This record gives sequence, structure tokens and C-alpha cells, in this order.
Amino acid sequence: MAIRLLLYSVTFLFSSAISITNINPKFPCSIAKPVEKLSLSTKTEEKYFTQILDHFNYHPQSYQTFQQRYLINDKYWGGGAPNNSPIFVYTGNEGHIEWFAQNTGFMFDFAPHFKALLVFIEHRYYGKSIPFGGDKEKAYSNSTTLGYLSSTQALADYATLIIDLKYNLSATHSPVVVFGGSYGGMLAAWFRLKYPHVAIGALASSAPILNFENITSPYSFNNIITKDFRSESENCYKVIKGSWQEIKDTAKKYGGLEKLRKSFRICKNYISPETLENWLDTAYVYTAMADYPTPSNFMNPLPPYPVKQVRNPHGFCVNQGKNFSLVSRKSGRETRGISPPGFCITNGEIATSFAKMR
Repeated sequence: MAIRLLLYSVTFLFSSAISITNINPKFPCSIAKPVEKLSLSTKTEEKYFTQILDHFNYHPQSYQTFQQRYLINDKYWGGGAPNNSPIFVYTGNEGHIEWFAQNTGFMFDFAPHFKALLVFIEHRYYGKSIPFGGDKEKAYSNSTTLGYLSSTQALADYATLIIDLKYNLSATHSPVVVFGGSYGGMLAAWFRLKYPHVAIGALASSAPILNFENITSPYSFNNIITKDFRSESENCYKVIKGSWQEIKDTAKKYGGLEKLRKSFRICKNYISPETLENWLDTAYVYTAMADYPTPSNFMNPLPPYPVKQVRNPHGFCVNQGKNFSLVSRKSGRETRGISPPGFCITNGEIATSFAKMR
């Protein structure tokens, strides 16, 4: 069983590592926002682990603890000793852990076959796993308190929790495979490298583990997004490409920002060329990232093949003409269609509203 799991893990980790992408770090919307009424495909039990604040120093404050949340599902687990059934662990990203459990069906699909225990660990400083007594304002208040938020500390959290969990479940000999996507995938890959005695393998999905300066082109991620849209429609590609300059040119003109604000129904005092560009950029990125063949609610509610929907008869890429006019007319109509009278978009909403259009 352990050898078979290792082969699966190495294969997936290698295939992910050779596909290098560059993740845009400037999303206006954080995926750390509260998760409301998520319906997990399979029931998970919420648990907490008393975690140490600092795994690497010996200052008095290092020994403080906080409650780290994790979700567990033992529906298919074959148990610890003597069966030594495997444990699949999701290395949590920058957000509420149930959000990732909700959208990681692959682990639930594999669990019955391997009789695996499923564990989803929340990343420190996110969701309900907040140090300093759960006081998020205090935890994020300054560089001293925020200094404990790092990938190395998070990896040590996962190792500590996994080892303790295996001991308590009499599963010290059960093999562990870690899973993750995007930043969580980076953590999964790094976990396998840094803690090989804890995990026999890692599945790192869409993990930009080589996305560092002078290693990967800073344009590689955007090039992939461009390719996605261009593969569906050359005209769509041209409309989107042309709209950027038209937005900049319009913003420079007298009354241009007000025209943009009204066209995209953005609230007063929230409009700037950068804000609008980030909004549109995020919409294109989210649409391409969640370009699944079935309806999804991963980042926002989207139909099947959302990139294709952009150039369908109701999309803004179907007609020739002024690119900015096409983009703004489509977005304005859609926000009116999904919003009450008088609705306008603020900075906090600007990243997500466009992604609802279809």
C-alpha cells in the first residue's frame, strides 16, 4: 500500500512541478473572507489542536499556544494498527479550511479505494486558527505579532499536528500523503521535502513552487490566461487586449473617470484606473482558473466552461467595435441584472461582481 501511494504521489508531484506558472499576487479580493453555509460533499467533523506559536525560537513568547482548527472524515478509514490504512492530509491555504475541503473532491473520490482517513488542516492566521487568543486584530496588528505568519511555521504546524494525531489514533505506522492546490500545493511539495519522515508523498496541484524572481518569467501566468481566452475566440482576445489601452485613455480625459465609474456602476470614491484594471484582471483570472466542464462555486458561481461563455451570444466578445464599450456595456448590464436598483460596486466587492457575469 505504501509503495503504491508513493508512486501516485511522486507522479503527481512531478507533473505539477514541470508546469511552472506565475501567480498574480495582486488579487483585490482575499479568499480568506468568511465562508457561509458550505455543504461539504461528505460530512467532516471539526476539531481543534493546541498548537505552539513558534517552532524555531526559544523566546518566552514562543511557547504561547493557539487553537488550530482541522476537519476530519473517517467514513472510509480502515483504521490504524494493525491495518495501517493511509491518512490523506490537505495542507491548508490562505483561507477558511472548509472552503478548501468543499472544493477538494479528489481526496473524497480516492478515500474509499485506499480506505483513507481524510484530514484538512487550517493554516495559522486564517479562518478560526488565529493566535493571540483568537484576536485577529491583535494578531495582524504589527510586525511582531504578524511575524509568526510564515510558510515555515505553517509546515511545522502540520508536522506537529499529524504526528500527534497519528499517535492518538494508534496509527503511527499509517502512511501519510499530503495534498494541496496553489499555495497549498506549494506547502504540500515543501512538506514532502522538509518532513520526509512524516509524509511518504505529496500531490501538488497548480503549485508554483518555482515562482520566484529570476527563476520564472513574471509574465508566464498572464500568458496562460491569455492563451485560454485566445483559444476560444481570436476576436475575444482582441477585444480584451484593446480594452486596456482604451480604459487608460478614457481615464486621462476630463470626466473620464466619472464615465468609467458610471459605465461599470462603481460607487463614488472607489474608482481609479488601477482599481478598475484590477477588477477586470481578477475577473479574467478567476474565469480561467475555474474553467471547469461543470458548474462550480469555487471562487464565485460560474457556469460550465466559463471562458467559452464570455464569447457566447450574450458575452461581450461577440461583436466588433469599441473594446471598452463592449466590456463596460456587458458588465453594466450584468450588474444591473443581478443587483437591486441603486446598487454600486465598492472596493471590497469589485473583485467578485464581474465573475458572476455569464
